[in-house]
Amino acid sequence: MQFRLFSFALLVLNCMDYSHCQASRWRRSKRASYGPNPICKGCLSCSKDNGCIRCQHKLFFFLRREGMRQYGECLHSCPSGYYGLRAPDMNRCSRCRIENCDSCFSRDFCTKCKAGFYLHRGRCFGECPDGFASLEETMECVEGCEVGPWSEWGTCSRNNKTCGFKWGLETRTRQIVKKPAKDTIPCPTIAESRRCKMAVRHCPGGRRTAKTKDKRKKKKNLMERAQKQHSIFLATDRASQ
Repeated sequence: MQFRLFSFALLVLNCMDYSHCQASRWRRSKRASYGPNPICKGCLSCSKDNGCIRCQHKLFFFLRREGMRQYGECLHSCPSGYYGLRAPDMNRCSRCRIENCDSCFSRDFCTKCKAGFYLHRGRCFGECPDGFASLEETMECVEGCEVGPWSEWGTCSRNNKTCGFKWGLETRTRQIVKKPAKDTIPCPTIAESRRCKMAVRHCPGGRRTAKTKDKRKKKKNLMERAQKQHSIFLATDRASQ
């Protein structure tokens, strides 16, 4: 009696196993019916004209457009310019809405920009905003060197003197408020100078410059030479008479 019950149970298990195998074989044959069409790879349902309509659970549905034609594909990861959006019914590839973005984490947050653009807080810029510096190796904007406001222009001077010359230089400076994130990032100029006209040309009660002395000496020598030549001319003229 026990042997008959055991045989009956074994028969039931074999039948259940066979029905499961048959169902799996039917599903495989159903999937294989789209085998000749490569765009139906990974699809749960597919059309020869429109491609994939529904994807397997872990794949992303992507609607590819080629000219006037569009068809669905099931992909493991979304292509450039799209990000994967998971949903209970079906995962989809959604387009990045950020300009010049190559790949994004979500609709409004970029993770990699197209060539020639810098990534800054999920956006793409041709140049980094003020206060940020560009890292060429990663094409990202990082905190740069922050400087304070310019000071007033200093006193016009030359050779540490504020008189005795017609022209001089005046300088203004600014302080570094915040050092850059990396030492390789340069700080902007913190001092600059420009030409200026001195308010006092001659120093009161002081000596005249060496240049002025040379000019006066040269002028005196020329006067003495002219007087000497004039005296010689007069003497020669008298002798001839």
